[in-house]
Amino acid sequence: MTNKETVLIVDDEKEISDLIGIYLKNEGYTVLKASDGLEALEVLKKNEVHLIILDIMMPKMDGIQACMRIREEKNMPIIMLSAKSQDMDKIMGLSTGADDYVTKPFNPLELIARVKSQLRRYTRLNIPNEKKKDEIDIGNLSINVATHEVIVDGKEVKLTPREFDILELLARNKGIVFSIEKIFESVWKEDYYESDNTVMVHIRKIREKIEVNPRKPQYIKTVWGVGYKFES
Repeated sequence: MTNKETVLIVDDEKEISDLIGIYLKNEGYTVLKASDGLEALEVLKKNEVHLIILDIMMPKMDGIQACMRIREEKNMPIIMLSAKSQDMDKIMGLSTGADDYVTKPFNPLELIARVKSQLRRYTRLNIPNEKKKDEIDIGNLSINVATHEVIVDGKEVKLTPREFDILELLARNKGIVFSIEKIFESVWKEDYYESDNTVMVHIRKIREKIEVNPRKPQYIKTVWGVGYKFES
């Protein structure tokens, strides 16, 4: 099992650093190490790190100072380690930008669980904007604009390029009513002729592919006398 995430362990106690490293590597994480805050800052300049396990009591630069410096530029999760268990120490660590606080001695399995939890949260909140822009998720319908894939209830459905363009137009503008004329001119890039029923035919075909019951559509609604709109 391998993970793409890299974890930086910052602790001047080699035994603890090595122990944490073993557990992380067993879970498939890439592990980097530093023995003090200054060394940690140098490691961060040269490597992409997704989470930091940061001891508080260290020489040269302690964990509190290091956390404050890291937070000036980085937003990855930081889990503080400390032999101190007083509430004020925890508050100090968390107030400087740490996401979690673990008191020594600790259960390595609990620490790994916290690492996984923080990474899941970090990954979910930091999805690249380009990916968000390329994916439209409404109800059980998922549209990937980059790959032209449409998934309904976990199954891929095949749309023609025109059908896909109509679906994307309506889905991106959920709740907005588009006239037949507006849909035609947006998708076909041509002037609309009133006698043309091309859009209606394409809407019917799209419904047959994405709707459970095309006669009672869940997604593409008809607004009588006006046009169509997308609902969830």
